[in-house]
Amino acid sequence: MGRVLVVGGGPAGMMAAVFAARRGLEVHLLEKNEKLGKKLYITGKGRCNVTNACDVEELFPAVMTNSKFLYSAFYSFTNHDVMDFFEQSGVPLKTERGGRVFPESDHSSDIIRALERELKKAGVKIHLHCEVKNILVDEGEARGVELCDRTMMEAEDVIVATGGLSYQSTGSTGDGYRFAKETGHNVTEQKPSLVPLRTKEDYIPRLQGLSLKNTGLTIKNGKKILYQDFGEMMFTHFGVTGPMILSASAHIGKALEKGTLSAWLDLKPALSHEQLDARILREFEAAPNRQFKNVIGVLFPSSLTPVILELGGISPEKVIHEISREERKKFGDLIKAFPFTITGMGEFKEAIITRGGVSVKQINPGTMESKVMKHLYFIGEVLDLDAVTGGYNLQIAWSTAYAAANAVGR
Repeated sequence: MGRVLVVGGGPAGMMAAVFAARRGLEVHLLEKNEKLGKKLYITGKGRCNVTNACDVEELFPAVMTNSKFLYSAFYSFTNHDVMDFFEQSGVPLKTERGGRVFPESDHSSDIIRALERELKKAGVKIHLHCEVKNILVDEGEARGVELCDRTMMEAEDVIVATGGLSYQSTGSTGDGYRFAKETGHNVTEQKPSLVPLRTKEDYIPRLQGLSLKNTGLTIKNGKKILYQDFGEMMFTHFGVTGPMILSASAHIGKALEKGTLSAWLDLKPALSHEQLDARILREFEAAPNRQFKNVIGVLFPSSLTPVILELGGISPEKVIHEISREERKKFGDLIKAFPFTITGMGEFKEAIITRGGVSVKQINPGTMESKVMKHLYFIGEVLDLDAVTGGYNLQIAWSTAYAAANAVGR
């Protein structure tokens, strides 16, 4: 019976251990924390967006880096297979806006408990407080690991599932990148992804805490549109965040390294310019003798009104019937394109995932085995793979884990 060591007890590591053990292999799961799934516990704001319920071919456009590499993995263990796995493990699931799949309970702990049940059922030996120091290599092949207490554990195969650099408090400290480099692999530069964005304007921090739903977002680099979306966002003391902003960060990272980017919010995306103008005109006609500042409040959340007044180009004290058609149109343009400048990205401590990692050119896409060193496998976030929000990054973890689990011990 082949012996397999899985380094890292996150989503990829747990899933790989389950499927390898189901094949009758002796599997040891090594986790340096006091419990499994520490980072999984906080994903999706503690709700755990397990996968996305889209058609399998729709997974690929959501992957920002090296999507073609995942062809075999995604089709071997699809998003629908993942949903079946958890439902059969006793976790009822639900699908929300944008195909996002969550446990019905909204508790990520249900997903972790299901994986723990399956690990136990399959006979996986779990080692907590067990930190790996090095991969043991003999004659160019992986032969096991050395632990930080100098213990040697030998095995036929080693699967590295150590995650990236995001949420370092959960133990994602980049160990896997070091293991990869020390065993002769190329590792691309790591950057935070799915992060809040920093902005230049002083009026943005004044809106701190304001959440907007159903808002349009456009980000440009000069005249080139880099990103357009519609959804939820929130203002912070340093910039903007929220689901739509996090997804934008995955698209604009490379361009932002070269300089600032221009961005606009469409505060009334359901209305065309003409419809919005008609709406403003209705408000104006209903109160022709009131001051501008006392009329426009109905159009916005109260905290947004002072900033809109400031940028609107119309004196707040001006009486409605004195406002020209030109001024009114210009005000409508501001509502359809509320401007700000993106100056940078959040740090790793704010990032949901890591962009960059072990070069997939050196990994077999069907098995996740290294092309550089036999019996060594890399899965999940440690690889140079990343996707937008919506359950896609966890799908990468599940699919790559399944591929490695079916390849080890052969």
